[in-house]
Amino acid sequence: MGHITDSFGERLDPFSGEGAFHTGVDVASDYGAPVHATADGIITIAENHAGYGRLVVIDHGFGITTWYAHLSAFSAVAGARVKRGEVVGYTASVAVQPGARALRSSNEHAPINPWRYMKSTPAGD
Repeated sequence: MGHITDSFGERLDPFSGEGAFHTGVDVASDYGAPVHATADGIITIAENHAGYGRLVVIDHGFGITTWYAHLSAFSAVAGARVKRGEVVGYTASVAVQPGARALRSSNEHAPINPWRYMKSTPAGD
């Protein structure tokens, strides 16, 4: 896994400079590095999305989803089942941080800090 460039929680928005709640974790890594699923699930979105660029969303069941944003390419398609550690895309360069990707987890009601899922991913992404 790359290094954390921005954590979950309160922060200054890098674009507006205003205070904002960051609902994900930003991870910097080399351009084109593989991005691994943090848990088993079904890909519900694998497309370009405003504000997130190339985005993959995995539904893990029980109302839990994980979002992988700012990708350079997809390696998964909507509707596909993925296993923990499987590659779902590749990192891109974004204006804020080269090679960055945002990882966001949420349940049906609120964002969840994804760090606990990231640090236990067997593939080491």
